[in-house]
Amino acid sequence: MKILDKCIEFEWDKGNIDKNKKHQVGDKESEEIFGNRKKTIMKDEKHSLKEERYMIWGKTNTDRKLTVFFTLRNNKVRIISARDMNRKEKNAYEKKIQSHT
Repeated sequence: MKILDKCIEFEWDKGNIDKNKKHQVGDKESEEIFGNRKKTIMKDEKHSLKEERYMIWGKTNTDRKLTVFFTLRNNKVRIISARDMNRKEKNAYEKKIQSHT
């Protein structure tokens, strides 16, 4: 799914900054997967009631596999939540990545 431009800006404010500390994911770390090659983006149908939301699976610069939920506002990525992939997500991510190489 192609929804992001090459130059990505992020929106951080008091509503989402440091929100993912409970998952031990830093804000800058959650941004890393958007710039790395091996990523998969899907629409988050379940949570797209008020606005379009998406889920991205990808790796950080240190190869940490994350699941990040986000929306697009004013041409910026607004991260809603970020956490480590669970086992099921890791398996699905690896299959998708291998099928695209």
